[in-house]
Amino acid sequence: MGGLTATALLGAQRVAAAPAAGPGLDDPAKKEIAMKLVSSAENSSLDWKAQYRYIEDIGDGRGYTAGIIGFCSGTGDMLDLVELYADRKPGNVLAEYLPALRDVNGTDSHDGLDPNFPGDWRRAAQDTAFQQAQNDERDRVYFNPAVTQGKADGLRALGQFTYYDAIVMHGDGGDSTSFSSIRRRALRSAKLPAQGGDETTYLNAFLDARAWAMKQEEAHSDTSRVDTEQRVFLRNGNLDLNPPLDWKVYGDSYHIG
Repeated sequence: MGGLTATALLGAQRVAAAPAAGPGLDDPAKKEIAMKLVSSAENSSLDWKAQYRYIEDIGDGRGYTAGIIGFCSGTGDMLDLVELYADRKPGNVLAEYLPALRDVNGTDSHDGLDPNFPGDWRRAAQDTAFQQAQNDERDRVYFNPAVTQGKADGLRALGQFTYYDAIVMHGDGGDSTSFSSIRRRALRSAKLPAQGGDETTYLNAFLDARAWAMKQEEAHSDTSRVDTEQRVFLRNGNLDLNPPLDWKVYGDSYHIG
């Protein structure tokens, strides 16, 4: 009994000595960092709020890409966003495009959208109701699921961010390069922290799987947002994603103090 008691006490001491995890990615300051990191990769700017008005076809087969998270006319999330905006503000400048957005969903077509949709998107982006709709859809579809899964997996803020960035780019459908498939691929070679695995080892496995997924698609084959951003933070042991942060994406350097 004495040996068991001593072992239990030593275990308790080890637990007490472990560093306390910092705030999760849903902490307001951490979420702001996450938005800047994504914007550096998606828009070559830390000013993520300037991206409400962003819209272009980047040639990735998803039609128009727009807004703070890259809502796409070909993947359904832009349609969901515009429907939400129409529900909240009937008759808005984008409402007339709903039939066209339904028709082009699943394709890269601009039928019914050109030539005025990009200009009308930028007009709508001046409306705080549309900005809030973008925020809410970002959280519902991308941010909240990533953070929830990250916390369940035992990941701190950096790991939660790696999930968020992956869902932003790949979505979470049923294909082999979706977020859930990337996560399953990582689990073939590493245990989750929630399963007793080492957090850094698991995140390296996840980033390996993420890089593989990116290379399957020409438009996303530049893996610098993994190699010179997320892996930099991981090598530095910055699992809580604490500033200062220095990284590069597509050759451009960024800093958060």
